[in-house]
Amino acid sequence: MALVEQAIVVRYTKIKGENQMKYRHFGSLDFSCSALGFGAMRLPTKGNPKDIDYAEAKRMVRYAIDNGVNYVDTGYPYHGGESETFLGEALKDGYREKVKLATKLLVRIVEKREDIDRIFAEQLQKLQTDHIDMYLLHGLNKNNWEKVKKFDILSWAEDLKKKGKIKHLGFSFHDDYEVFEKIITGYDKWEFVQIQYNYMNEEHQAGTKGLKLAASLGIPVIVMEPILGGNLANPPDAIRQLMDSAEVQRTPADWALQWLWSKPEVALVLSGMSTMQQVEENLKNADNSAIGLLSEKDISLLSAVKDTFEQLRPIPCTSCEYCMPCPSGVNIPWNLNLYNKGYMYNTMALQKPQYYRAAEGERASQCISCLECEEKCPQKIKISEWMACISSTFAEAE
Repeated sequence: MALVEQAIVVRYTKIKGENQMKYRHFGSLDFSCSALGFGAMRLPTKGNPKDIDYAEAKRMVRYAIDNGVNYVDTGYPYHGGESETFLGEALKDGYREKVKLATKLLVRIVEKREDIDRIFAEQLQKLQTDHIDMYLLHGLNKNNWEKVKKFDILSWAEDLKKKGKIKHLGFSFHDDYEVFEKIITGYDKWEFVQIQYNYMNEEHQAGTKGLKLAASLGIPVIVMEPILGGNLANPPDAIRQLMDSAEVQRTPADWALQWLWSKPEVALVLSGMSTMQQVEENLKNADNSAIGLLSEKDISLLSAVKDTFEQLRPIPCTSCEYCMPCPSGVNIPWNLNLYNKGYMYNTMALQKPQYYRAAEGERASQCISCLECEEKCPQKIKISEWMACISSTFAEAE
């Protein structure tokens, strides 16, 4: 039997609730994980990201657990640091014992060895627990990997594992495949890994190559951003028409999820859910999931969907950065790509908060139309005109 077949096996179990959760073996660990995991990064709020709607968010988390979800993921910076505190409350009344609880060490904010101990102590206190089941080094990339080695974080984690404070150690990743390969093969005690992956990102970051590499090493893969931060959930008409031509009708979100669940190398799919409707729909989607569920026609259709999305990009920017630096400090490629994403995925309002989270000097509104960038652009993009369009679009987006 192939390694991936040994590591990833689906079983069917009837559980309390309306749905029938599917479970997969989590690599070599003695743990069968629910196909769907609850990501606590996009919880319902009362306006401010830090102001979590405790009553509704707790109802959602507990409903998901009652219907078979047994993996809950958070992180030190989520919801301005309030996500862990919320979960500490939400997982009371016996819910903590029903799940594998995952959180992360935000490596990029570590400046000295003492920071690691302080952050971990904070996390235990916020989560109201004496141990973390699944602990991740958060957002590893080339620079953060060097920090991990500089502060000997792996030895620190191994010591906490011996003490029972950490049960299993993994990492989440945001960089190129070459860096992923270096990190995953640079330490022989990784127990799981978390990557951004969806049908639009097959060759982005770790991508399909990273997924298959992890599986070949017997390391289970958790997928984050399965719906690309919600961008794949409400596509434009051209995409919907393609999806409507399929023999089996699915929602856009379900297409994205089933594309992942069909792959035997995927152990668990995390979804950051903001409404009870999303929880209910994702539970039903997980109920219908299976390895190899999508047909060749389905896979070809999603390939056509991806191509159509790409064709919808209004600005032919390749992020070559020949236009940089901008004399006024505008981050030109970032602005162009943010607009492209909003237009392609019909999510301009979703991109607006990201635009305004950027430093004011980097926004399109700071362009003075000096045209220096246009002289350097290999694609001959009318950058100054697009900067004016982007500025006005995000000012109006709702």
